[in-house]
Amino acid sequence: MNSKHSLTRGRTAARWRAGAAVMAVAALSLTACSGDNGAATDSDDDSAAPVVEETGPVTIRFSWWGSDTRHETTQKVIELFEEKNPNITVTPDYTDWGGYWDKLATTVAGGDTPDVMTQEERYLSDYAARGVLADMNDLPIATDKIDSTVLESGQIDGGLYGVATGVNAYSIVADPAIFEEAGVEMPDDTTWTWEDFVDIANEISANTPDGTYGVQDFGGNEAGFSIYARQHGESLYDADGKLGYSEQTLTDWNQMMLDIIDGGGEPDAARSVEIAEGGPEQSLLGTNKGAMGFWWSNQLSAISAAAGRDLVLLRAPGESEAERTGMYFKPAMYYSVSKTTEHPAAAAKFVDFLLNDPEAGALILSDRGLPANTDVREAVAGDLAPADQQAADFLASLSDDIVDGPAVPPEGAADIPEITSRINTELIFERMSAADAAKQFTQEAAAAIGQ
Repeated sequence: MNSKHSLTRGRTAARWRAGAAVMAVAALSLTACSGDNGAATDSDDDSAAPVVEETGPVTIRFSWWGSDTRHETTQKVIELFEEKNPNITVTPDYTDWGGYWDKLATTVAGGDTPDVMTQEERYLSDYAARGVLADMNDLPIATDKIDSTVLESGQIDGGLYGVATGVNAYSIVADPAIFEEAGVEMPDDTTWTWEDFVDIANEISANTPDGTYGVQDFGGNEAGFSIYARQHGESLYDADGKLGYSEQTLTDWNQMMLDIIDGGGEPDAARSVEIAEGGPEQSLLGTNKGAMGFWWSNQLSAISAAAGRDLVLLRAPGESEAERTGMYFKPAMYYSVSKTTEHPAAAAKFVDFLLNDPEAGALILSDRGLPANTDVREAVAGDLAPADQQAADFLASLSDDIVDGPAVPPEGAADIPEITSRINTELIFERMSAADAAKQFTQEAAAAIGQ
C-alpha cells in the first residue's frame, strides 16, 4: 500500500477502537441470539455445533472493497455460483478501500455483519478478538491445496479466522532499460546483499540524467523492514503479538535509507513524499524515472502498464546471507465468515467456491492476488497476462526457500502503516537520526498494539 492508503487505514483503525465497546456488545448480543442456527460457537469442550446444509432458499451477503473492475468481476463470479447453487442467493455489498472499513465497522456495530466478508491482515486480529469472525476450521471449506505458510497467516490462537484469497510477495521491481542506460549489470538476486543494493542504487543515479534515480524511497512501508528483521533472526511482531525486533536492527535499517539519500540513490525527501502519495502510475518506475522499487508482486502488471515496457521481479537483497529467509508469501486479502451468520453452510460453500472452483478462478485470475489454491493457480496460468504470469513464476521460484511467514499482526496493528509513513518522513527530511527514528517508532508501535 502507498502512504495515502496507510493514512486512511490508520484513521479508520482509530475510529474502530473508538467504537470497540459498542461493537463488542453487538457481537456478544448477536452470538446470544444466534441460538441453534448452526453457526460455529464456542463451548466448554471447544467442539463446534455441526454445520447443516439448508435445502430451501437462502440469501447471504458478501462484502468486499475494490475498483469498478473488481466489482464487475465479482458480480460475474457470484452469478456463476448462483447458477451452480440455485438455492443460494448472494447479495453483493461493496465499496472502495477508503470507505470499506468504516462501513464494515458500522454494520457490525449495528448487528448486521455480512455473512462473508473480505479482511486484511492488519484488521484480522481486531475482528477475531471481538468475536466477529467464525473459526473456519469448523466449516466445510477445503484448504488442502493452500500452502501451509499461507494458511497459517490466517490462524490466531489455533483458530482459522481468514483464508487467503490469493498470495503475493514483497519484492523489488526493476527496469532493465534503466540499468542498461546506466551501464550497470542487473544483479544476481540469489546472492546480492543490502550493501550491493545501496551501491547499485547510487551508481545508477550517478550515471543517468538528472531526475532518474536508482530506487524509489521504500522506508514508508513496514513490509520492507519486516523482511530485513526476519533476515536477522527477528520479526516485526512475535508470536505473542509483541514487537519482535531490536532497536539496533531498526536503526541499521533507517541508516541504510540515509545512506541511499546521501549517495543520491533516491530523490530528495520532498519529491519522495510526493511520489508516495501516488500509485503505480506516479511511481518512479511507472514514469521511467527509476531503476528499482519495492512493490508487492501482484502490482507488477499495473506498474509495467504505466511504464509501457517490460519490468522484472527480483528477490529482496540479503536473502543468501540471512539467518533465515526474510521474504514470505503474503495473503493479498482474506475471506472470512461471520460468527453470527444464520447460514454457515451456505457461507462456507461460497467461500469454498471462491477458493477452489477452477471456473471461479478463471474469472478472478489475479484480481485478489494469484490464487491461493495452487491447483487453481496452475489451471489459470495460461490465461494470465504476461506480467501476472511472470509474478506467478516468481512466486513458484520462491516456494522452495520460504519456510514460514510472519505472525498475524496483533490488535492495533492497523495503526502501524501511518506511524511508519510519518516517522519515515521525519527520517528522510533528516529531522530525526536513524537511532531517534527507531526509538520513536518503537514507542509509538508498542502503544498502538498495547504492549
